Amino acid sequence: MFAIMAFSLTTPAFKSHAQNLEPRAYTNTPVGMNFLLVGYEYADGALLFDPSLPVTDASARVDMGFAGYVRSLDVADKTAKLGVLLPYAVLDADGYVEDVYTTREDSGMADPAFYFTINLYGAPALSFEEFKDYQQDTIVGLSLKITAPLGVYDADKLLNIGTNRWSFKPEVGISQAIGRWTLEAALAASFYTDNDEFDNDKTRQQDPIYSAQGHVIYSFPGHIWVSVGATYYEGGRTTIEGISKDDVLQNWRTGFTLAFPVNRNHSIKVFGNSGVSTRTGTDYDALGIAWQYRWGGGF
Repeated sequence: MFAIMAFSLTTPAFKSHAQNLEPRAYTNTPVGMNFLLVGYEYADGALLFDPSLPVTDASARVDMGFAGYVRSLDVADKTAKLGVLLPYAVLDADGYVEDVYTTREDSGMADPAFYFTINLYGAPALSFEEFKDYQQDTIVGLSLKITAPLGVYDADKLLNIGTNRWSFKPEVGISQAIGRWTLEAALAASFYTDNDEFDNDKTRQQDPIYSAQGHVIYSFPGHIWVSVGATYYEGGRTTIEGISKDDVLQNWRTGFTLAFPVNRNHSIKVFGNSGVSTRTGTDYDALGIAWQYRWGGGF
């Protein structure tokens, strides 16, 4: 969880979602453990506005710092995780509006995200001592991610850090261990409430986005692991004041994560992802690094 941050902007270009690649989201963990994550992500890419808007040759860079917390739980003898992610972003965009070169700079809190994951099969709730004898085989789990409209938002601007709407993303995932290799797959759907303050006082609606992702993970000695994955997502057509836009997503992204321990409690993650095939929007590259500290649960 929290392996990859979202490049999340309120614009028809990025669709305010930028589907995440999240390896090891359903990995089993001893009950009562806590994880603190602090990191930085850089993302850069083109902005594709609706053709009815007089915006051309637009691009944006986002520098995002984030902090997250996760705790593992025992829910009906199954391993579960509850977490929160708090991002802070600095936005630097430029482009031409009615043939006039324009820049947009902003900074502030982005929309926070709240996570709940429960493993329904193959990951019993275990204490730290019991976990020492645990060997993963097949895990099946469910998760729910919710983002709240608490990020910085200016109704007068087309491009914002916050989204001014709620989102809900239920997901089902499976993880299969084969020796040092782990194969993962997940299916999800993202649902959005309306933004009633888009471009001053317009109402912007968005259809659900349906996504699938897969990962191949290899674990080295010394608790080092690397993941290579891909995600495909489609849907998300927007409607502004009852007028549907030609902006349905049919996009592929690929990414990697490398994690390695520093000592018993501390570890580092390096991650990146890039667009491979883009029908509309989300044509950006991202690279980041995160520090993780774990404690509790008898560890």
